[in-house]
Amino acid sequence: MIVVTGASGQLGHQVIKHLIGKIDSSQIIAAVRTPEKASDLSALGVQVREADYSKPDTLKTAFEGADKILLISSSELGQRVEQHRNVIEAAKNEGVSLIAYTSLLHADTSPLGLAGEHIETEKELTQSGIPFVLLRNGWYTENYLASVMPSIEHGAFIGSAGAGQISSAARDDYAEAAALVMTSEEPQAGKVYELAGDEPYTLSDLAALISQESNNEIPYVNLPENEFKEALVGAGLPDPLAALLSNSDVGASKGGLFDDQGELSALIGRPTTKLSEMVKTIFE
Repeated sequence: MIVVTGASGQLGHQVIKHLIGKIDSSQIIAAVRTPEKASDLSALGVQVREADYSKPDTLKTAFEGADKILLISSSELGQRVEQHRNVIEAAKNEGVSLIAYTSLLHADTSPLGLAGEHIETEKELTQSGIPFVLLRNGWYTENYLASVMPSIEHGAFIGSAGAGQISSAARDDYAEAAALVMTSEEPQAGKVYELAGDEPYTLSDLAALISQESNNEIPYVNLPENEFKEALVGAGLPDPLAALLSNSDVGASKGGLFDDQGELSALIGRPTTKLSEMVKTIFE
């Protein structure tokens, strides 16, 4: 039995769809906070169980019979280490053979503030004694594509990444990789995958693609971190998320989102989804 935590989220949903193509759906457990909202997964024949990272009792029940667990990192900043510790402890008590954790690209050397909780979780896994594999995911291309239409509306694509190279990939690329690792016949314990897109780009490159596809002149405007954060808050983002995104952009300017090793495409057996194709899709 393979458990996917956070299965009602976008990444979790896509992982499960890839798993269904590899194993019988009855052997998949979708661990979600609110089972009533995961009826689409139930319809696929997947077992849906309640699992709240902050409620250890639900984790104990959710993990019954589990062999492997994909721990998709929590989205609750500042609470993630404790929440992940709860998952790890429940997995240990169940005697699972493997945990795969969605960490951050080059977490141990990353300049992104986001890396801190990932590093702590990796330490928790090491100390647990459970066999584990790290899926150190780079940036989702979708994180930037969410700003495409607003950039056209306001006449500029803004950020704080400077000329930093960004090796992002589509969320589905990472989901496919996770499903492959969870179902691989090769031993995965102890492996660390640094997963990123094949074709690095700058935000100026992205702005040029937006200009081309929209027939508008959309420049990239680089802002100081605090100004970018204020702009994001002004656009309606919660302060913690705005702080995370602005800090991550600054991290990108320092190389924190760059990787050129091609581990993701090697794992999934195909090139990662092109940025140009994803931008073009928005305007179709």
